[in-house]
Amino acid sequence: MELFAELFKSTIGLLSLFTISFIIVMAAYIFFWVKKQAAKDEANARRQRH
Repeated sequence: MELFAELFKSTIGLLSLFTISFIIVMAAYIFFWVKKQAAKDEANARRQRH
């Protein structure tokens, strides 16, 4: 539990927590954006074939 105490109470711990959270949110955003772009590209390719 000492690890969590340092994570939430110290300045460096809070900065680390913010950085980890930011990276997770950014990765999720990029994942869904790429997924959307791939679906859009696939739809355009189908439209051009027919």
